[in-house]
Amino acid sequence: MTTPALQPDHKRRSELLHALGLTGPDPKLDEFAVRLSLAAAVPYAMVNIFGTQHQQFFGLATLPGGELPVVGRSMPLDHGYCPEVARRRNALVLPSVYVSPRFASNPVADLIGIRSYAGAPLIHEGVVLGTVCFVGRESQPKSEGQAMLALIKSHRDAVLDFIHRRAGYLPR
Repeated sequence: MTTPALQPDHKRRSELLHALGLTGPDPKLDEFAVRLSLAAAVPYAMVNIFGTQHQQFFGLATLPGGELPVVGRSMPLDHGYCPEVARRRNALVLPSVYVSPRFASNPVADLIGIRSYAGAPLIHEGVVLGTVCFVGRESQPKSEGQAMLALIKSHRDAVLDFIHRRAGYLPR
């Protein structure tokens, strides 16, 4: 299954991912995910890159503590909230995923116990390559939304800056 919002850019996305050196899990992107997880005080954070069939976590953090479900490095495109971020081409902050029935019914909400989410798209040359996101196992007050948005955008910008610098990319 493919997400319609991701399908039209698939060929161009693949070319850009290769040019930027984003070909698989990366310890440096894991470090970004760990920093984001710590900053957000949540157990999970990811740097997510979209393929044709799956989302792949090139950066992944699962902080120790308690009995947390294991998160692998890939997930179907119809799971989670990041495909919605890609479709919107804009950040999405859900202090409580259960406020909206549309987001509460996502399979991953119960799979790993997601109660809060923040994600922002990684856009390069007009193409959504993936997302940066964090998820928490506790709902947050609505008043935390702006802080969550600022945090996810700053980490998205840091990841894009790193990717560009590492690839020797100079904006046109």
